[in-house]
Amino acid sequence: MSCALCDAPGGEALWQDDFCRVVLVADTPAYPGFCRVILNRHVKEMTDLPPPERMRLMDAVWKTEQAVRDVMQPDKINLASLGNVVPHLHWHVVPRFLHDPHFPNPIWGQALREPAMQQASGLAALLRQRLRQA
Repeated sequence: MSCALCDAPGGEALWQDDFCRVVLVADTPAYPGFCRVILNRHVKEMTDLPPPERMRLMDAVWKTEQAVRDVMQPDKINLASLGNVVPHLHWHVVPRFLHDPHFPNPIWGQALREPAMQQASGLAALLRQRLRQA
């Protein structure tokens, strides 16, 4: 069975260890700072993990959220773990801004306006540095 998150990084690597990785999602230019926290082994659901590993993964999600908040200062952060298309455990950490194309709706719905932001040059380096500090 082929899995997009087993077979590829899932974005530009910002931080990783033997358990999980944090990547900057490149295929969403209207959402700069959109990150994924991806478990390094193929697991479908949070409850498939033993409780200490659940906490370890969520700690990475919370540290990623804080790094994105520190660097980008968004109006809101959305956290989501869907996995309907790619059933590999991963969390989306999405900085939201009042002027983004979908706000206040989820980013996977119909856009309400044209994108106003693009991925800034140097953003990956700033997020990488902040994650290392966390």
